[in-house]
Amino acid sequence: MGDGGRTRVIERAGPWGFVFLLAYIGAAIYFVSVSDGSFWGIVLGLLQAIVWPAYVVYHVLVLLHA
Repeated sequence: MGDGGRTRVIERAGPWGFVFLLAYIGAAIYFVSVSDGSFWGIVLGLLQAIVWPAYVVYHVLVLLHA
């Protein structure tokens, strides 16, 4: 450890974070647009946007009769 005990961490998952951010924004726009427009409807839409992959997996499993 010739550099004073410091280590270098190289994060290579940055582009995936941007993809997930775009997916969240798109899901949030969709779920908020289909809500009734009330405050709690918008809050519920934002919460649904967080867990939208669970909706996708559920519906795929329903289609596969699993």
